Amino acid sequence: MDTPPPSDAESTALPVRRALEMLHMDDPDLRVQAARDIRRLTKTSHRCRRQLRQAVAPLVSMLRVHSPEFHEPALLALLNLAVQDEKNKINIVEAGALEPIVSFLKSQNPNLQEYATASLLTLSVSPTNKPIISACGTIPLLVNILRDGSPQAKADAVMALSNISTTHPDNLSIILETNAIPYIVNLLKTCKKSSKIAEKCAALVESLVGYEEGRIALTSEGGVLAVVEVLENGNPQCREHAVGALLTMCQSDRCKYREPILREGVIPGLLELTVQGTPKSQPKARTLLQLLRESPNSRPEIEPDTLENIVCDIISQIDGDDQCGKAKKMLAEMVQVSMEQSLRHLQQRAIVCTPSPSDMPITSCASEVSSK
Repeated sequence: MDTPPPSDAESTALPVRRALEMLHMDDPDLRVQAARDIRRLTKTSHRCRRQLRQAVAPLVSMLRVHSPEFHEPALLALLNLAVQDEKNKINIVEAGALEPIVSFLKSQNPNLQEYATASLLTLSVSPTNKPIISACGTIPLLVNILRDGSPQAKADAVMALSNISTTHPDNLSIILETNAIPYIVNLLKTCKKSSKIAEKCAALVESLVGYEEGRIALTSEGGVLAVVEVLENGNPQCREHAVGALLTMCQSDRCKYREPILREGVIPGLLELTVQGTPKSQPKARTLLQLLRESPNSRPEIEPDTLENIVCDIISQIDGDDQCGKAKKMLAEMVQVSMEQSLRHLQQRAIVCTPSPSDMPITSCASEVSSK
């Protein structure tokens, strides 16, 4: 009788046990090989990440020794152990990994610097780790990476900064003190506007413009245009952060920031958001459109404050035929779409509410629908 093939658990049990044994040996070459094996085993396997939790402490000890050949293999193994495993993320920090990882951010070895940045990004996903990471003085070093690091390191650095500031707004002041906005804007200008990098950059910008120094820095670095480009071409989450950032600026000081925002051609993107944006971005786009008018209260009461009226007011003030033409065309398309949607809604309501000609009239049915 044929022997059944080993299960996944059985096929990994021996390599896992062997790697753990090698980690505790005195032979440096075997320990390095164990770290490489752990990296390979945990690359895609959640099971192996759980089975190899005992490897965290010896791998962290490899980061601390003055043997550079240990650092990269151990760091990469820890990085894979932490991916999508909250317990491992916490265990790695509790084992004392942050001190050597933070020191690697200052390394002259670009690979080690890049792996350290990626490790901090992964560890910073954990809510438990966020305050610990920021307390280790990582923010100025991550901003340095954002300025001088490799393209991948810059991307990981801005995402790590976004992570550790999301639920800890005190960190935003530190980010501002390190003059990070020019580097965030540079990254936002060069990255794909619908990418995760753009999303994290836009989220960070939205938080930073809550401070006057953040708004001034963004305006002086050409950041308003970068944010408008994200608003036009980003994914739904990117656009949500972008309109939130511009709205925060305009609400903080309408007289100061209205013109810089209008000058960058924001109107077509805002119009589109009012129809196609997320539930959060649609009302923000409408509010921003109102603030961008010459005077929010310029229309007499007999003329309703409709989106069409708001946009017409703005269009009359726009400099540049291209932007004005786009806005007019988009407004016409929006009116058409709105009419079509209203007609479809009425047709669907009539179908649902009139199962047969002898049933109640549409007027009664409409009142029933509107009361739901």
